[in-house]
Amino acid sequence: MSESVLLKKRVQSHYARHDLGSIIFKALEDAGKDLNNLQLADLAPVDEFHVRGRKATLELSSSVNLGPHMQVLDVGCGIGGPSRSLASEFGCQVTGVDLTEEYCLVAEMLAEKVGLSHLVNYRQGDALHLPYPENSFDVVWTQHTAMNIRAKDQLYLELNRVLRPGGALAIYDILAGPVCPVHFPVPWADGPETSFLVAPEELRRLLEAAGFAIMTWQDSTEEALKWFRNVTAPGRQGSSRPLGLHTLMGDGFHVMTRNQLRNLEENRIVLCQVTARK
Repeated sequence: MSESVLLKKRVQSHYARHDLGSIIFKALEDAGKDLNNLQLADLAPVDEFHVRGRKATLELSSSVNLGPHMQVLDVGCGIGGPSRSLASEFGCQVTGVDLTEEYCLVAEMLAEKVGLSHLVNYRQGDALHLPYPENSFDVVWTQHTAMNIRAKDQLYLELNRVLRPGGALAIYDILAGPVCPVHFPVPWADGPETSFLVAPEELRRLLEAAGFAIMTWQDSTEEALKWFRNVTAPGRQGSSRPLGLHTLMGDGFHVMTRNQLRNLEENRIVLCQVTARK
């Protein structure tokens, strides 16, 4: 088995959870939600698997001109929270791609439940080999995905390839801070074997080398730190709540969030929101 195939399997194993759809629907019921009349807001505690959730998604969207009939590709879509937010808010057509097949299946189920299947679709795929022709999308969107990808030069060239000339790339990612190493486990990796962070200056170099011109660059580390301190406060964390990001990651998620907070406090990671133009 090649090193790249082994890496993909390790990443898939980290995220995959058997029968995740049933687990989420049971948690929704336990939280008092009506599965026959499910609203997008009902999914908020679980469906945006990145720091600061839907608020961060809407902040990033303000830097790109989304609108009806635009074609958006969400690379590393997870269970589809950002794609459903963008489709609902702006009426754009969003295609989600994720390495974890279980996430794509759950994303389809949730989109149907909230009545957004006409605007979103999902497909299992590899960010380094996207199953779309050149110049297919007006916007390429990616949040908390590149941390699991070693070949970042290939990643950004591939994102550029599927983007139409003049199109926008929107990124919200965790990057390497000035202090090393990262404390594991964290939500994106159990150890350094599947974690590949780059510093902000290296991300800028990679984007420019791939043919992008930087439009906006926002360091959101302080906002992330405040958010993590809030979600890890006594009474706010743990599996006692029926619905939350622990629903995706299981019982080990509380350890991951504590490490994430420590990494932020010790300047081992930073967060940036970036938009660039092809």
